[in-house]
Amino acid sequence: MFKKVLVAEDLDSISITVGQVLEELSISEIHHAKYCDEAFLKVKKAIFDDAPYDLLISDLSFKMDHRDTQLTSGDELLAAVKKVQPDLKTIVFSIEDKSFRIKSLFNDLGINAFVSKGRNSIPELKKAIQSVFENDTKILSPELSYALRDKSLIEIETYDILLLKSMCRGLTLDETALDFKNSGVIPNGSSSIEKRINKLKIFFKANNNVHLIAIAKDLGLV
Repeated sequence: MFKKVLVAEDLDSISITVGQVLEELSISEIHHAKYCDEAFLKVKKAIFDDAPYDLLISDLSFKMDHRDTQLTSGDELLAAVKKVQPDLKTIVFSIEDKSFRIKSLFNDLGINAFVSKGRNSIPELKKAIQSVFENDTKILSPELSYALRDKSLIEIETYDILLLKSMCRGLTLDETALDFKNSGVIPNGSSSIEKRINKLKIFFKANNNVHLIAIAKDLGLV
């Protein structure tokens, strides 16, 4: 079983419950972090001390307060952690139920398991921890099994997400083109971007750009 685990969760009650699950699995070293920045620093320090974590269990949503933070979500934490410790096993423990977002966690961030917070979440989390330790891949709560089978968003690519996010920021075509060019995103020509937006409107049956953004938000794409 895992020896050293980090739990990134800002609610004490949930953090304590997760800790109890880990103790039941005889995990000897359990650390907690209420902020994503704090969790990331713990991961980096553990690597520096030559005593890295074996597993990270993280929520996706972290409530903002007076404290200034660089990493504001579990997604950002996972992306940062994977850059410094690519082989770290990761489990997301969240109420998220948007199929695209769950898919992206597995496909883009390489998580090992997703457990939905709910009525049976504790035994499911315990089972997921055991399965991840045994090197099973893509462990998902039964009630969300549809998420990885959902083909409705199969044509959506990372490029489309970046484009939709730019639209949410209110950038014009030319501003988006410049932003993409500076970031090395291809294609970055105004005409190419406009064609892509039109394809997205057709794909989602959106009447206009505002409608497209609303649909994207409802689906959890942005």
